[in-house]
Amino acid sequence: MTISKKERAKGALMGAFIGEALGVGPHWYYDLEEMRAEYGEWIDDYTEPKSDRYHGELEAGEISQPGIILKMMAEHLIENDGYDQDAFCKMMDQDFLPEISGKAMAGPGGYTSQSMRHLWRARVEKELPWDQVAGNADTTESIERNIAQAIFYADDLESLSLNITANTALIQSDNLIGSLTVAFSSVLAFLIQGESLDPEISTKLMQAVDQGKLPFHKVTSGDLNQPPKNNMVKESDLYGEGMFASPDALLSPSYMARAAQDKEIVIEPAWKASIVYGMPCAIYHMLPAVYYLSARFKDDFEAGVLHALNGGGQNQVRTMLTGALIGAQVGFSKIPRRFIKGLQQKDELLALSDKLAKKV
Repeated sequence: MTISKKERAKGALMGAFIGEALGVGPHWYYDLEEMRAEYGEWIDDYTEPKSDRYHGELEAGEISQPGIILKMMAEHLIENDGYDQDAFCKMMDQDFLPEISGKAMAGPGGYTSQSMRHLWRARVEKELPWDQVAGNADTTESIERNIAQAIFYADDLESLSLNITANTALIQSDNLIGSLTVAFSSVLAFLIQGESLDPEISTKLMQAVDQGKLPFHKVTSGDLNQPPKNNMVKESDLYGEGMFASPDALLSPSYMARAAQDKEIVIEPAWKASIVYGMPCAIYHMLPAVYYLSARFKDDFEAGVLHALNGGGQNQVRTMLTGALIGAQVGFSKIPRRFIKGLQQKDELLALSDKLAKKV
């Protein structure tokens, strides 16, 4: 059965909200024995966070700060019929920054990320202009909110890459973070278009580079062979040298998909992908596990997000991003109803997802 783009788009956004909310209870347990003692051998639903943990004041099924910022970005895109950087900055200044402080354990959702703490200090304490506030956090924070942009611009990779690059650079200064963020967003856009997270996806992404739709450096010829002898790329050529140093961020998804399909590569149970690729917050730990689980469980939303969740560590982001990628592959109707029913603000989030999906 063919799944419509709107169904995939809604599945991606709701999958992200569900994954983020699933992580609220057992978030950031690096001692898996401690997590199992608190929540049992297998977490299979929303859970109440412990009062002394990161999201202690929230209830089971609530979204925390990453979900709140994603919601704000989706609302911004709908209201402005696309990304407007000046309007985004104004929204953050007026609606978000007054709600947080430089403290980690404060603000909506109970915990404020490194990126947002740095932003608050730069904008509120130091009163710096927006073009001087980016920090060096190596996390997935920009990917998380830009799930909404990947959905909105799913059929326009050039606008997707330029707008997401601009939005990422506002808050995270590392060019590599920008590269990985645009790559993940491009994968999500391809899945909404109807592609599969399989070993061929990177070839299709590289074709978009050849077509000038994605701003990655590429000198090699097809299949990463040597370039033609007379090849000369001008540094001023945006889609020759590219904004990003190499296309490797676009190649990773296929390797993870191959690992998921290769019978000689065994990660059992699948939640141990968090140990193989790493449990910490850094983007280079998160994305390989997310791609692996999203490829392995591309037809099974429940299994994918629960294995992401039960791997511990930064399981909230792992589950949020996995939920987005699998939600886009299976479509909203294949997300188990209990995950919808147990989600706080479900009516508001469903209405928002419908509105954003109509923009695809």
